[in-house]
Amino acid sequence: MISSLFRARKPITQIAKVVPKNPQLSQKLTPIPPSIQSHQNPCAQLPHSQNPSRVLQNCSFSTQSSKFPEYEMPSVTWGVVQGRKEKLVSRVIICDYLKSLGIVPDELENLELPSTVDVMRERVEFLQKLGLSSDDINEYPLMLGCSVRKNMIPVLAYLEKIGIPRSKLGEFVKNYPQVLHASVVVELVPVVKFLRGLDVEKDDIGYVLQKYPELLGYKLEGTMSTSVAYLVSIGVNPRDIGPMVTQYPYLLGMRVGTVIKPFVDFLVSLGLPKKILARMLEKRAYLLGYDLEETVKPNVDCLISFGIRREVLASVVAQYPQILGLPLKAKMSSQQYFFSLKLKIDPEGFARVIEKMPQIVSLHQHVIMKPVEFLLGRGIPSEDVAKMIVKCPQLIALRVELMKNSFYFFKSEMGRPLKELVEFPEYFTYSLESRIKPRYQRLRSKEIRCSLKWFLNCSDQRFEERLQGEYIETETPGPLFCMGGKLELPGNEMVSDEDDESDDEVLYRRTVSL
Repeated sequence: MISSLFRARKPITQIAKVVPKNPQLSQKLTPIPPSIQSHQNPCAQLPHSQNPSRVLQNCSFSTQSSKFPEYEMPSVTWGVVQGRKEKLVSRVIICDYLKSLGIVPDELENLELPSTVDVMRERVEFLQKLGLSSDDINEYPLMLGCSVRKNMIPVLAYLEKIGIPRSKLGEFVKNYPQVLHASVVVELVPVVKFLRGLDVEKDDIGYVLQKYPELLGYKLEGTMSTSVAYLVSIGVNPRDIGPMVTQYPYLLGMRVGTVIKPFVDFLVSLGLPKKILARMLEKRAYLLGYDLEETVKPNVDCLISFGIRREVLASVVAQYPQILGLPLKAKMSSQQYFFSLKLKIDPEGFARVIEKMPQIVSLHQHVIMKPVEFLLGRGIPSEDVAKMIVKCPQLIALRVELMKNSFYFFKSEMGRPLKELVEFPEYFTYSLESRIKPRYQRLRSKEIRCSLKWFLNCSDQRFEERLQGEYIETETPGPLFCMGGKLELPGNEMVSDEDDESDDEVLYRRTVSL
């Protein structure tokens, strides 16, 4: 028993003899006086004939009983043997070094720092090579606790592998420095696999993470999964989730109960069917980023205050979803004043124009004036031009070159009075080559005299049926659609439930150009 004890001590004495041979450590360690050596190793002076049990008691290396804490049993930190005083000295040296670079080390007080200033210098220089300044490090000084070889290099290498350019890595770390603490296998890889599972293209992963790097910090079973599940539940096509995330990755960080669901419920309360809302979100996922209380609700109230009827609000939103996020009050005030001053359209007429074409709130005034000046230059009175715009607001968004060609055909080939254009301004919205000319030639060959609306405002099939008829049928109003209800056809006939399923799609294609 005793012999085995002394054999166990032999390697310790050998290490003690080897350590002073290291020139760096030999400069740091001071000779130990003989009086202290007796306290350091009380077993060295014990006679061999002493009681073995007393030997074990006197050979205790308990740090609690030591009277000289600077010579306690050393701990291994960062690969270098240091005592307590040496740790404090190293910390002071490192903090002074960081202060000399303009880095405030206050937040590093509870962080275990490297044993030498050389290791810290390596970390700082590595971050500086990435493009980080002292101010960037001060924004998140805890990044200095990351090892270059164990943390920084593996993480940055993986980010580059998934598509983030090396030139952008510094900017990525500035935006989300916490990524340096992440484990590649445990935290980063699962997030990337989750994005791929949503049909985000492999080449788009880097773009998505650059746009919203905080995704790497979310738990898969939390916010990201619930937001996707809710969007699918309201009718969003699962195959469109990937393109939506690519366009607007922030939706994965939105909570369903506090952000997404209240937004959806409010729009549905306006009369917007969920099916149309789902199509809107598929093409414009950024709509979810509009603040409900600060932007969306005030804009809806603004529309009502300018005379937009409550029953057509859903149609306005469906035609121009961006109207929910605009600085609407200023735009509406400016356009209303312009319509009143230049176009002689009163506020009520302006409201009807916005109901039919809400994009006008964002249209530049010089663009509006070009078609107006064209119509005025053709001898149409300003009052009639105002009526034409209220009836067909699309006029003020047309190209003047196309209007010239259509007007020339109307006057030279058709020889009709301007009154017909005032009554049916939609004439300018039809293609001259594909609709107006071919149909007019068919009418002239059959010597049929009819209004512009009768032969233009119908499908090709309906036009053929009219040509085959033995009499000209009376003009009837076109289909009407009440938001949230069924498609009402002339004659008060209602479509079947089976047909109703596609009404939302038809309305969306007609009213929204995405």
